[in-house]
Order: sequence, then structure tokens, then C-alpha cells
Amino acid sequence: MARIRKRLFFFDWPLFLAVAAIVVLGVLNLYSATSASGGSRSDIYIQQIYWLTLGAGLGTLAVAIDYRHIERNAWVAYVGGLVLLVLVFLVGRQVRGSQRWIPIGSFYLQPSEIMKLVLIVALAKFLHHDPKIEGRALKDLVAPGMILAVPMALILAQPDLGTAVVCALIFGTIMLLTHLKLRALFTLAAAFILSAPLTWTYLLKDYQRGRILSFIDPNTDVLAEGWHTHQSLIAIGSGGFWGKGFKLGTQNQHHFLPDQHTDFPFPVWAEEQGLLGACLLIGLYMFVVLWGLKIAAQAKDRFGAVTAVGVSALVFWQVIINLGMVMGLLPVVGVTLPLFSYGGSSVIAIMVGLGLLLNVSIRRFSF
Repeated sequence: MARIRKRLFFFDWPLFLAVAAIVVLGVLNLYSATSASGGSRSDIYIQQIYWLTLGAGLGTLAVAIDYRHIERNAWVAYVGGLVLLVLVFLVGRQVRGSQRWIPIGSFYLQPSEIMKLVLIVALAKFLHHDPKIEGRALKDLVAPGMILAVPMALILAQPDLGTAVVCALIFGTIMLLTHLKLRALFTLAAAFILSAPLTWTYLLKDYQRGRILSFIDPNTDVLAEGWHTHQSLIAIGSGGFWGKGFKLGTQNQHHFLPDQHTDFPFPVWAEEQGLLGACLLIGLYMFVVLWGLKIAAQAKDRFGAVTAVGVSALVFWQVIINLGMVMGLLPVVGVTLPLFSYGGSSVIAIMVGLGLLLNVSIRRFSF
């Protein structure tokens, strides 16, 4: 009993309550987003509750297991993640020209979502045993760069540009916050810029180029590639300061807003809850990210610190990319809004990641 009271005392309640608030608001928003759809989509919010419940269970497991045990098995998890990515090409299901899902009964597992977490743990494992403590030069990025390159190549081949970009940004954030020299950072940035023409010509699909061109000039093809962003901006702008009210957003209820339950839940929220509600949601995400960085700063070992930075980066970049694309500030690349968008694999991965963050937070007192 004393041990339980001690764990409850050290439990990170501010992080837990912030995440719980996002989850509740997300389910309510999903109910509104699909209430006018009818058919199979009308009960999507119930399916989301199932995914959240499963994610909460796995997240609780991630909290309960001492993360030092996770560190010992990090390479096993990394190899397992790569195997799942390879299985996508052998037994995966193709949807809209992308092969990203492995059917498991009625559930479709998306290994690239799981790989985000596995990548964080693998990089944390590598850096935990890396004796280098001063600034890292470019040559010091070769080994961790290979840890990123293999899964990223497999993800790009699916193709899944959005997830690949998130993985690259997680890697960059971890390296930057673990003493990457500015010279190395500028070299990487220059290499990225110089490789852009090759990426455009050989890596991007026609529909991906279309989305980027539509982003550069939104008026070129409003009825096709630019439709999503155009309707999204109308929804966000029409919400005003106070919003139109729950289930009263016209862009959503009249079926103008596409993919409102997956990639575009934020315009539904902004139209119904207005600027005030949008700021509340963004504030909750900001709190989770900043609190995660606080946990990283207080972690008792490098594995815990890097894991906390990685999970915080995962949440941060997915929020930035999703909000950027629905506001017309970034191309549409199919990145979900954490715990707000409908999805099985993405919800479970985020919940487990936040479980790891809570794990690091609690065990900073037990070393």
C-alpha cells in the first residue's frame, strides 16, 4: 500500500490531465465531424474510443515497465519494426495508391506509425551508450543516420511522405538537442536544399507534386488538389472568435470539408469552437510538448532524456505539420493530429509514446 501511495505521489498528474483533456475534446470533435455522414462513419467516434482504450492499456504497460528494461531490448524492437515494414510489401493492403497497412483480422496495422516510436527508442539506445559528450560533428551522425535511413527508405517506398518527414524531423530534433555542432547543422541544411531537385524528380509521385504545386499557388486547381485546403480555410475563417457551436459547423455538416475525421479534424473544431477553442487546443498541445522537454531535462540518464525529447518532438512536429497543412501554410502530406484524428495505429502509437514519457517522469525519483 505504501508503494502505491508513493507511485501516486510521484505520478505526473499535469501531463496526464492535459492528455486526457485532448482525448475528450478529440472524441467530441470526432462525434461532430461524423454526425452528418450517416452510414458506417456515424459510429467512428465509438471505434475511436475502442482505440483509445486499447492505447491507454498499452500506455499503462509502457508506464509500468521500468524503461531501463526497454533500453535493453531496443535493438530487438528496432529489428521487429523493420520486419513489419518489409511485411507491408509482401502482405500489405493498398489504398489510394499507397501500400501501408497489414491486415490483422478486421484491424489494419500501419507499421510506419509504430516505427516512429521504435526509431526514438533506437536512437535513445545508441546515444545512451555513445561516450561523446561534446558537440557532434557531421562524421558523428553517420551511425545514427543509418538507424534513420533504413526505415525511412522503406516508408518512402510505400509511399508515405508525411511519416518519412516526421521521422526525419524527430531525428533532427534529437540530434540538435544532444549537442549537434552548428557547422554540421548548416551542412545538413545545405545538403537538403541541394537534394530537393532530385527528390522532386525521382522520389515524389505525381499526386505529391500536385499537392506541392497547389500549395505554392492555391488558385491553380481549387477543384482538385487545392480543394482540401480551400474548404479548410473557409471552415476555420467562418468560425470567428466564439465559433458556430457544437455540430453547427456548415462546412462540415454540409459535406464540403473532406477527410474531416482523419487529416482535417482541426477545421471542424475551429469552425464550431472559434478562435477561443482553437487557442485552447493549441495551448494543450504546447503544454504537453514543453512539459515533455522539462521531463527530458530532469531525466536521470541519457536514454530517458533522449526518449522524452523524441516523444515531445513526435507530438510537436505532427501538430505543426497538421495545422500547417489545414491552414495552407504547408503542403497536404497526410499527417494526423495527435489524439484528435481518427485512427488505430496512430492513436495507439501516440498513447504508448506518452506512456513512455510518463515512465521517464515517474522514474526520475527512483534512481
